[in-house]
Amino acid sequence: MITGASSGVGASFAKFLAQEGLHVVLTARRGERLKDLQAGIIAQGGKVDYFTADISIENEREALFNKIDTAIGGVDILINNAGFGWYGYYSDMPWKLAKQMAAVNMMGVLHLTNQFLPGMLARGKGHIINIGSIAGSLPNQGIAVYSASKAFIDAFTTSLYRELRGSNVQASVMRLGPVKTEFYERSRELENGGSIPAERFAISTDQVNTALWRLINHPKRTVYVPGWMAVSRLVENIFSGVLDRIGPVLLKREIKQKKNGSQHERINR
Repeated sequence: MITGASSGVGASFAKFLAQEGLHVVLTARRGERLKDLQAGIIAQGGKVDYFTADISIENEREALFNKIDTAIGGVDILINNAGFGWYGYYSDMPWKLAKQMAAVNMMGVLHLTNQFLPGMLARGKGHIINIGSIAGSLPNQGIAVYSASKAFIDAFTTSLYRELRGSNVQASVMRLGPVKTEFYERSRELENGGSIPAERFAISTDQVNTALWRLINHPKRTVYVPGWMAVSRLVENIFSGVLDRIGPVLLKREIKQKKNGSQHERINR
């Protein structure tokens, strides 16, 4: 099962895993996109089901689990992928948006894991894969809530991994660097949002798919994608003082460029 499967990394996972012969179960808010994705997978000979749900809403998460449990039964792999980002000063972030981000990026992961994990333990097999970010261990200016949500995912997955030792059920976190997807477009479209600078360093979804397949076949607690991003653990500890000075300057410059761009756009109109 893949959450946030209507676009980006989630849609890429769905197509890739279906090609590898797995029966994929998809969920997201946008039903039309899921329907199109399902049609494409079936055309390629894959097996797929989808269920529309907004995982920021508790009742919809519960209904989603019940529908899947009734229609399909248990899932062997749960990929908690759904999430979104926002760039700018936290003081400018609308509370409604911050609350929704916490609901999707954190509560969705907690609740769905809580629902599907008991069945995995009862069957004696399963794998919870949480999609994290290097922002979880390298918090940066402009992405305060997003960084906090990914740090939460890191801590939750580590604790869960240790609780599950010896059970034949695995828990993993994929700490991704920037990936070329619609994630960045959505950030720009959100209220008071802006472009996330990391977009310029984004890698392809193919690289993420390869890392996912390796993780499924050889489970481990943490995977960095790309691998060299593991240095992020050291950067915060060694260069935190430098980041404290440079970070605010970079954020101020990005916000200024955004405002100038908006003014230029209004003039051209």
